[in-house]
Amino acid sequence: MKELKDTQNERDDRQLPIDRVGVKGLRFPVEVRDKDGSVQRTVSTVALAVDLPEHYKGTHMSRFVEVLNSHGGCLDVRSMAALPKELLERLDAGKAHVEFQFPFFRSKPAPVTGKHGMMDYEVKFEVEAKRDEPLDFVVTVMVPVATLCPCSKEISERGAHNQRGVVTYSVRFREPVWIEDLIDLVERSASCELYSLLKRPDEKAVTETAYDNPVFVEDLVRNVASRSDAHSEIVWYKVEAENFESIHNHNAYAVIEKKLS
Repeated sequence: MKELKDTQNERDDRQLPIDRVGVKGLRFPVEVRDKDGSVQRTVSTVALAVDLPEHYKGTHMSRFVEVLNSHGGCLDVRSMAALPKELLERLDAGKAHVEFQFPFFRSKPAPVTGKHGMMDYEVKFEVEAKRDEPLDFVVTVMVPVATLCPCSKEISERGAHNQRGVVTYSVRFREPVWIEDLIDLVERSASCELYSLLKRPDEKAVTETAYDNPVFVEDLVRNVASRSDAHSEIVWYKVEAENFESIHNHNAYAVIEKKLS
């Protein structure tokens, strides 16, 4: 059989290194351990990339998928963390980056009746490896919340406008932190948390809780930031909040990023 030409290994003379090249949009089963000790199986959207020196024409895309599939039919967090270093060796790279984004589910009781409904949150793990350096691991949770406008409450004779929003909260840490704890930290920072199942007594409680805890989008990110500052394991965070305004034709947005040590 005639040997096939390896075009990717040919030389490129444009003297332009590539920061990241690889594959994205892969779907792959993952296992995530819950805080209560059980294992949740979900499906992740995966991105795998490495840097490419200026003298190489291309990378070997199939090797990314080979490395991913070498771990069997389902990945856990330890396997995810190991992938970047495997990519360094397999693709002879100086830097590798992986991302796993997946829905994470919690059974959540309503505030008064206690009836349970499933809530889903988007979670992202990003792991980056450089040769002879420690791994960089960032966990991100995307948490839907409710906010009630302090200004609207102050100036209105009846009621106040409120809206849903999403907080995107990313952290680096000394020791691993539970996904549930990050979600709880964000939900405590809003006017009220969201639920999937509410009966009338629950709706009354949720409405009144939001009314009693008005927050601007600025308050929301500051509340998350203050709780992050006090967390013993968090060494860096970035909190972004976007409110889907109910009476304006635009969204409100705020962000704080901070390195703690």
